[in-house]
Amino acid sequence: MSFLQNLRTPARRCKEACELAVGHGTPRRAAKLAAVVGTLLVLINQWEAVNGAASMDWLKVLLTYCVPYLVSTYTSVTKDLTLLREAEAAEQAVHEEARNVHMQSDSV
Repeated sequence: MSFLQNLRTPARRCKEACELAVGHGTPRRAAKLAAVVGTLLVLINQWEAVNGAASMDWLKVLLTYCVPYLVSTYTSVTKDLTLLREAEAAEQAVHEEARNVHMQSDSV
């Protein structure tokens, strides 16, 4: 692999990761998970504020919803990138096998 190809590979992976993070249903799934998990965590962490015994820390509430959203997005993107890499490797193996079969048939 050439130097330029080595430079392009991380950029391509970053672009693919960003596209997966904002598309393919990832935001919707991550938002659903964040709504459920975030609400549970807010109830656990801000119980006194929910009951009116203390004041609500809205920054903590916001972060409580952001963390499960980001974790879910990261997990989905990582899984999708792994599947893409496996599919590319399988496709490459098929092409190499076809090339080997073709070379063997030409030599006979």
